[in-house]
Amino acid sequence: MALGSHGERMTPEALSWALVLAHLSATLFMTGLIWFVQVVHYPLKSSVGDATFRDYQARHVTRTGWVVGPPMLIEAMSAALLALAPPNDAAALPAIIGLITLVVVWAATALYSVPAHGRLAAGFDQATHRRLVRSNWVRTWGWSLRSGVAIWILMTMQGALNTLTGA
Repeated sequence: MALGSHGERMTPEALSWALVLAHLSATLFMTGLIWFVQVVHYPLKSSVGDATFRDYQARHVTRTGWVVGPPMLIEAMSAALLALAPPNDAAALPAIIGLITLVVVWAATALYSVPAHGRLAAGFDQATHRRLVRSNWVRTWGWSLRSGVAIWILMTMQGALNTLTGA
């Protein structure tokens, strides 16, 4: 059993809330970030210029990894835990939908985004850039759906809280 901030044991309810809030936070962060990437960052890659693009792309990949790595891992672990052990019966369906959607997002990342960034590492290519921006919509809408699902899971927790407190 996990320990709280004062060394006391956390209740199963407190652990469920911590899991749901970690999941929600990571998912909302990734959703906001992917919209920024889709609407601002990726389109601007075409404006970098050939002389500096390879260096820019290398730094982009390195720095992006540091930003997205931790929340993606938190999101993946919490999504799997929620699907395997939902905090309440009402959370089971959204947790499964959320995990399936996350698998689609990660598959799009592995099948489209990572190879495109690999090709762009050799230098800017308009066709590769266009495919990257277009294929990234799968991830953008996937994370947007996941945000709705994470809020749905949170709402099931609120329903459980209302039942416990008689509200």
